[in-house]
Amino acid sequence: MSPELVIPADLLPRDGRFGSGPSRVRDAQVQAIVDSQPRILGTSHRQAPVKDLVGAVRAGLSAFYSLPDGYEVILGNGGSTSFWDAATFSLVERRAQHCAFGEFGAKFAKATASAPFLEDSDVIEAPAGDIAVPRPSEGIDVYAWPHNETSTGAMAPAVRPDGIGDALTVIDGTSAAGGLTLDVTQADVYYFAPQKSFGSDGGLWLALVSPAAIERIGRIAASDRWIPATLDLATALENSRANQTLNTPAVATLVMMAEQLRWLNENGGMAFATGRTSESARRIYQWADAAEYAETFVTRTSARSSVVATVDLLPSVDSSVLRTILRRQGVVDIDPYRKLGRNQIRVGMFPAVDPDDVSALTSSIDWIVERLRT
Repeated sequence: MSPELVIPADLLPRDGRFGSGPSRVRDAQVQAIVDSQPRILGTSHRQAPVKDLVGAVRAGLSAFYSLPDGYEVILGNGGSTSFWDAATFSLVERRAQHCAFGEFGAKFAKATASAPFLEDSDVIEAPAGDIAVPRPSEGIDVYAWPHNETSTGAMAPAVRPDGIGDALTVIDGTSAAGGLTLDVTQADVYYFAPQKSFGSDGGLWLALVSPAAIERIGRIAASDRWIPATLDLATALENSRANQTLNTPAVATLVMMAEQLRWLNENGGMAFATGRTSESARRIYQWADAAEYAETFVTRTSARSSVVATVDLLPSVDSSVLRTILRRQGVVDIDPYRKLGRNQIRVGMFPAVDPDDVSALTSSIDWIVERLRT
């Protein structure tokens, strides 16, 4: 049992949600759902109100990323997990290379490795807490890696490798999109789900696709490869251009995302968003480096994520006890990724998280630890 410690109210974060996804939702996003009743909620996604909403999301992402000519925003149902399957069918011609340095990069690698119509995937691995980067190799037509590994808090460069010719770069931005700086021209496909920096719900995938990726999608669709309709990126592209999805989307998810994009873009876009996440990261890593009972899990400074921080605790500080005390007082979702099995905390620092709340979190942890040790 954990001690019945009561943290002083003036020490606690104003908002105690630090989840790594689903993440903190702003009040304005909830109000946007209320305001969408009855014009949008409960109406056909084939009619103008919902199509205009999809168009607003696509336009908001185009503005946030300053998309170059020829790049498009496409979307579909199912989340990033479904996109791995869609990419396996619609983007990889013969062989993919994957960088796997955590749970999510490894899952995409498993998807292409299991496809009977593809050659064996080339997988570059690194231990949890470190990163792997792509390397040019003969016969590879897709280079795939996570921009940010949600499970470990490790951040990799989103940079196109030299010498890969007309191969595509396919970058998983699920926990990075909206919170990390991106030069979109380095990616042919930058895909993500909306439940992290965009403060929405899961079950939807979005992707920024280059002209080269669009050409690849069309070429594979015209081949004799069988592709399920729900995983066919050519079908997703066709529907997205009409501001639709193949099947019915979760409309409230789109409402929340549209509001988040409005907030981000009106406040300065990518510079505003990454300024907030970088400041939150600076504060938590400075605290972890200074606290004698804590240590940043990602030791390589350049690989420390600005949106998900993982911090190991000494055995004398039981993470489960610490988290139980915090949860009783409204500070939630700082649990470590379950498969790592480490005595640590994991803190989401997406743009909706106020850096002052991150400072309040670390102060609250210090307060608890001091009393647990007495």
